[in-house]
Amino acid sequence: MFDALADRLESAWKKLRGQDKITSANIQEALKEVRRALLEADVNLQVVKDFIAGVETKAQGAEVVSGVRPDQQFIKLVYDELLEVMGETNVPLAKADTAPTIVLMAGLQGTGKTTATAKLALHLKKINRSCLLVATDIYRPAAIDQLVTLGKQIQVPVFEMGSDADPVEIAKRGVEQAKAQGVDTVIIDTAGRLQIDVDMMGELARIKAAVQPQETLLVVDAMTGQEAANLTRTFHEQIGITGAILTKLDGDSRGGAALSVRQVSGQPIKFVGVGEKVEALQPFYPDRMASRILGMGDVLTLVEKAQEEIDLADAEQMQQKMLSAKFDFTDFLKQMRLLKNMGSLGGIMKMIPGMNKLNSDQLKQGETQLKRCEAMIKSMTTQERKDPDILASSPSRRRRIAGGSGYKESDVAKLVSDFQKMRTMMQQMTQGGFPGMFGGMGNPATANRPAQAGWRGYSDPGGKKKKKEKKKKGFGTL
Repeated sequence: MFDALADRLESAWKKLRGQDKITSANIQEALKEVRRALLEADVNLQVVKDFIAGVETKAQGAEVVSGVRPDQQFIKLVYDELLEVMGETNVPLAKADTAPTIVLMAGLQGTGKTTATAKLALHLKKINRSCLLVATDIYRPAAIDQLVTLGKQIQVPVFEMGSDADPVEIAKRGVEQAKAQGVDTVIIDTAGRLQIDVDMMGELARIKAAVQPQETLLVVDAMTGQEAANLTRTFHEQIGITGAILTKLDGDSRGGAALSVRQVSGQPIKFVGVGEKVEALQPFYPDRMASRILGMGDVLTLVEKAQEEIDLADAEQMQQKMLSAKFDFTDFLKQMRLLKNMGSLGGIMKMIPGMNKLNSDQLKQGETQLKRCEAMIKSMTTQERKDPDILASSPSRRRRIAGGSGYKESDVAKLVSDFQKMRTMMQQMTQGGFPGMFGGMGNPATANRPAQAGWRGYSDPGGKKKKKEKKKKGFGTL
């Protein structure tokens, strides 16, 4: 997400390094780089023009702040402008004064509208809002069956009357049933078309008039770039929408749609789809998105993901084990499974500040490293997992584990040795930090990363202290 845009913007900051202060003259090259970055990200041309003009105006009026370099100050100006373009705050889903709240889902075929309908229902379910899904797409083959299947998967009921009923009547009857059952939110999945046409718009208008929804959300494919913004504007002009859901944002390294939709259409992005799984829907926070675009990570979203998966009692118990050096291989295996539940390693790493520069090879190495550890731990007996020390003095046990996991005895010995060192280190830690992440084993994505001068992941700017260690592999460099 936004990889190409982030790389391009970084080259803009470099244009200002070495300068004493920001001036109208020395920011021109940086502004040209930002302009190129936005155009390559498929941001709407008018949005780009307004964006550059806004940054330039703010830069000329910016006061020189003692101790802040011009490139850092310029990044802040770009961040502020990104917020202005995408909307400064999250716009939450509306809630009717009297239940049920009615949400009408609209969009073209192929945008992931039906899946987004189920994702939204699951999101609301997590915050204790009961839902009823209503299937009014009678035209696309198996559309109703798809929604019913998704409803069963997330344990949310689906109201449907088959493919011979009138979509307007289905929507009305669905709302009536929700009222009778005391359901909090009704989400209506409407029919899509391959392109905008009169019939589709007419049907949407009739359904909207019949059920009077509090929200009319347009589902748009982020991969279409600035066309997503134009589509949002067209739907708003003809139907009247209250917001948009951007799908497939995880597959769009350009990010133009996220930067164009609100500015072109005037309507906010309310949710973004960041994966194929039904859990992969997130509320849209402009400030967090701006941080990701600028390569500064997104710690708040990462914490929220962790909170969804972590039981507070378990977390406290795990922390006590870490601090008392009782953390064992069973606990570490539990932490690895927790990490998997939170999403891909690459997606998680890029939410951590300073990790946006990890390339696909490094992330792949991290995934491989975790799989190696998991395979060896699964080949251990219950006693060996709970008491790693017995493996240190038993070559026969290590050979058995190596044979069972498909690795060498030296790999198992290395795992045990590093695990013991890690436990000793954790015992010396004071409380705080972010307990639970990787079980204190460090960052698996940088397991084989060599020391680099100036890389902020190391405390030694020159990298001198790490040179002797960079050839080591396994947990020793995690």
